[in-house]
Amino acid sequence: MFDLALRPAKDRLLGPVAERVAGSMGATALTALGLAMAVGAAAGAALGHRWWPLALWLGSRAVDGLDGLVARCRGEDSDLGGYLDMLADTLAYVAVPLGVAVGAGGGTPTWAALSLLLGSFYLNTTSWAYLSALLEKRGAGVATSGESTSIRMPTGLIEGAETIVFYAAFLLWPQRAVQLFAAMTLLVVVSVGQRVRWAAHDLAVCCSGRASSRARSEGQR
Repeated sequence: MFDLALRPAKDRLLGPVAERVAGSMGATALTALGLAMAVGAAAGAALGHRWWPLALWLGSRAVDGLDGLVARCRGEDSDLGGYLDMLADTLAYVAVPLGVAVGAGGGTPTWAALSLLLGSFYLNTTSWAYLSALLEKRGAGVATSGESTSIRMPTGLIEGAETIVFYAAFLLWPQRAVQLFAAMTLLVVVSVGQRVRWAAHDLAVCCSGRASSRARSEGQR
């Protein structure tokens, strides 16, 4: 919900750090480091720890915010880099709640709540990834939106910033895992609904506009 608004502030804050890091480490190495830290946070949560997994999680997200900036500083930003970053983020987003569920040891209710959460992630990824592909196909992607990401990501209630906060809560209060998983699942489903509503309106408008343009073109021949 806040990612687009927060991105300029994040770039200003991390920009000087990225300039220093760019001389010694590439973007792909940072992506791998961020993933390793997130997996470490998941492992710590599975072992029943709280504070150092939380520190690893927050650190991993800071590193995740650096990789794209470092790529641009080095003149190495690429579609492949964006693709690898997205894969790493997806793995991190699965690993942490899985680790929390293992550490919480809540039995069937915890695993049921985790299953619903991961299922909502699957649906959410489909809702924005395919929509992003359609926007690129129709020439309405990042080239027109001005975003610095590899692809245009239609907004929703739960995005990166909100996920960081929720995951921090998972790690701090694993005894509340069922309630927290359920709350995030509900909000992710709302995000999917927002994108479906947006697609139903904007893609239909786009289609009708293209049809009108074709009709006018054929009428002029």
